[in-house]
Amino acid sequence: MDLEILKIASNTENNKILQDYTHSSKLKNSICGDEMNICVQVADNKIKNFAYQCKSCIYCQASVSLLSRKSINKSINNIKNLLDAALNFFDKKEATFNKEWSDFNKIFKKKNISRKECLILPFKTLSKALEKSLND
Repeated sequence: MDLEILKIASNTENNKILQDYTHSSKLKNSICGDEMNICVQVADNKIKNFAYQCKSCIYCQASVSLLSRKSINKSINNIKNLLDAALNFFDKKEATFNKEWSDFNKIFKKKNISRKECLILPFKTLSKALEKSLND
């Protein structure tokens, strides 16, 4: 087990209930049963608050913890770029996240390809929650 994954997953500051959310989604990983619920508050085309609740493995928890912290105060367009990068990460031969999102390189590693669905579940869930905003 990668200690960096454990360290990132242990930051649960956004593992909470958000009452005044504007967008939400809940997904379940059909492969392993991980469940992810994400609620965000969007204003002025930016994510102002992010909350998640999950019943999942440590990889999924690390991914959503990092995603929640890095998404706050980012524009929807920036988030769209991040979501695209994450969802396509394991399909690229030489993949890394750009400087703005470089913290994701700590958990998105080729050696974790067997946990791909766990790592991208939070990204799929956020993408579904923001679907209408992302397509505008």
